[in-house]
Amino acid sequence: MRDPYDVLGVKRSASEAEIKSAFRKLAKSHHPDRNQDDPKAKERFAEASAAYEILGDRVRREQFDRGAIDADGKPRNYGFGRSDAGFGAADGGFNFRGGGGRGDIDDILSEILGARTGRAGRRPPERGADVVGTVNVTLEEIAAAAKPRVSLPGGRVVEVTLPRGVEPGERVRLRGQGEPGLHGGAAGDAIITIEFAPHRRFAVEGQDVRLDLPVTLDEAVLGARVRVPTLEGAVELRIPPNTSGGRTFRLREKGLPTREGGRGDLLASVRIVLPPEGDPRLDAVMEAWRAAGLYSARDRDFG
Repeated sequence: MRDPYDVLGVKRSASEAEIKSAFRKLAKSHHPDRNQDDPKAKERFAEASAAYEILGDRVRREQFDRGAIDADGKPRNYGFGRSDAGFGAADGGFNFRGGGGRGDIDDILSEILGARTGRAGRRPPERGADVVGTVNVTLEEIAAAAKPRVSLPGGRVVEVTLPRGVEPGERVRLRGQGEPGLHGGAAGDAIITIEFAPHRRFAVEGQDVRLDLPVTLDEAVLGARVRVPTLEGAVELRIPPNTSGGRTFRLREKGLPTREGGRGDLLASVRIVLPPEGDPRLDAVMEAWRAAGLYSARDRDFG
């Protein structure tokens, strides 16, 4: 067996309380009753128990520290001189004396599992612990009522049904997806926090979504039909002539689901874009417009 200090993950200077705490933690994590789907758990639990039988016993720990016994608890000195390990003639084997040992392990397992190891009778069923997790969902997944997948402790992957009208930070409880119960008890739950993934186009405003809609100058002046992206694909929108930048168009039922069963809206705000390199023809038209003095933003009433 490996060095018992390494098995329990403690320093050689560890106190009795630290050694007991380390074993309790390992026993709770690797006990076969809690890991029925993990064939390696039994080996890890047995190794931790064997390590604690040495380090949890004051006399045997002292013997191991000075080399009288090895990591398996066997004496290193087979001579006929005096041995601190002692020799039990009644059972033909070595008889180790001291506190702790198997009984102390049984006490710890009793605390963890709620029943004395090897004794008759069982404690009442105990419910398993809840586990927590977080899942990032896209706006498209919310609009489509998709079921995103989330990884839980232990490597399990489950689907999450998003409630209608879900909001960022809302928590969803998945019944029976937590830690397994003990002695036939029910499993705990998984509590999943829903977070909205940032979107490159849309901003969320309650159940509405907002979009900046690029429109060219000629489309704004003369009017046009433009394609507008939504959470479920592009749709066509009529831009009337003489549309100013900042004007907002409301596309009904193109937002996120509401708790009442409907949908929010998509708010498309016009953003007029000009040619990135400039255009002499456009410059000439604007110079003529300015020279005519027919209209100026300064003529507007800002009161």
